[in-house]
Amino acid sequence: MSGPRGIAILGSTGSIGKSTLAVIALHPERFRAAVLCAQSSWQAVVQQAVEFKPDSVVLADPRAAEQARAALRSLGSATRVESGADALAAEVAGANVEMVMAAIVGAAGLLPTLAAARAGKRVLLANKEALVMSGRLLMDEVRKAKTELIPIDSEHNAIFQCMPAGYLPGAAARGVNRVILTASGGPFRSTASGKLESVTPDEACNHPKWKMGRKISVDSATLMNKGLEVIEATLLFGLPESQVNVVVHPQSLVHSLVEYADGSFLAQLGAPDMRTPIAQALAWPERVSSGVQSLDLGEIGRMDFEPPDHVRFPSIGLARAAARAGGTAPAVLNAANEVAVQAFLDRRLNFTGIAAVCDKVLQRLDASPVNELGDVLDADAAARRLASALIEPAHGALA
Repeated sequence: MSGPRGIAILGSTGSIGKSTLAVIALHPERFRAAVLCAQSSWQAVVQQAVEFKPDSVVLADPRAAEQARAALRSLGSATRVESGADALAAEVAGANVEMVMAAIVGAAGLLPTLAAARAGKRVLLANKEALVMSGRLLMDEVRKAKTELIPIDSEHNAIFQCMPAGYLPGAAARGVNRVILTASGGPFRSTASGKLESVTPDEACNHPKWKMGRKISVDSATLMNKGLEVIEATLLFGLPESQVNVVVHPQSLVHSLVEYADGSFLAQLGAPDMRTPIAQALAWPERVSSGVQSLDLGEIGRMDFEPPDHVRFPSIGLARAAARAGGTAPAVLNAANEVAVQAFLDRRLNFTGIAAVCDKVLQRLDASPVNELGDVLDADAAARRLASALIEPAHGALA
């Protein structure tokens, strides 16, 4: 190895971005933060740039970029500051970048993730929405560029680790009967159905095991996160929806399992800390320290598993229906969910209304084939318009 491998971090100020920088800091001889990207949090990016000295910083908001540029200039930093989608695509495709951590939340992460794949960079995919939306388009770009996509979601990374040696996502999972995604159950696993309607955004974001952003925390609370992961798993591992199962595991120590044709089950265990899958993906096919504390199985004592409650948490069923429908249906579901979750966080929609909005949008918008990126973007826009129209701004009721 001639020198540290350059990493572009899409979403460097989020939880995944911060964890990625923590792993990079442990191994300066192997990795370096070459590009840091964020939406508008310029103060946080400036602090990261001072510590990690990237070649460039990209902020989507031009005004935030100007503030970051002035701040770094005053500090004597040589880091360039760019802004906008075109600049972001150019920076992730640069010769100084070998790997791209795709951790921008939601649909906003799709275009830069596609740009990274087209440029032949190793894509470390933490943004499941990019794959759920685009379906085969993203995996096709990975194959065309003859590059690698490694999942960062703890569940899909666990499955990847349990696959045969040399396996890469996108190929057929030979000899596999099924994969089993584990779910913590979120903060409302034991909450009575009648109380779910009145839970608050802060309660929904208080995850019992993981420290995450507010959007993904709500997705975990509704189990929509697990539903999107079902769709993601079908695309990553070449399996039909019927061979992707979900089991609730409150301790969040077994991150997922693979069942093989001979009856063997392989599972990946670890502390609930995203630095583990990040370190695995950065160093693959080698292994490096993640800085995560080792498990003490004797102290843990027991691990519990139970089926998800599809009546109280219908989101997994909605995602399965979208996976079976195919085409634009997953993009429609993802867009409707993003609008509904934001409305919930803004207190314009109650908690149970999130799934109800998604259900109505899926029913009213027929799935159509995806032949190009425009098909995905059109479906995304249509679903957002309909979801917004269904939500009463003043009362949180459904139209």
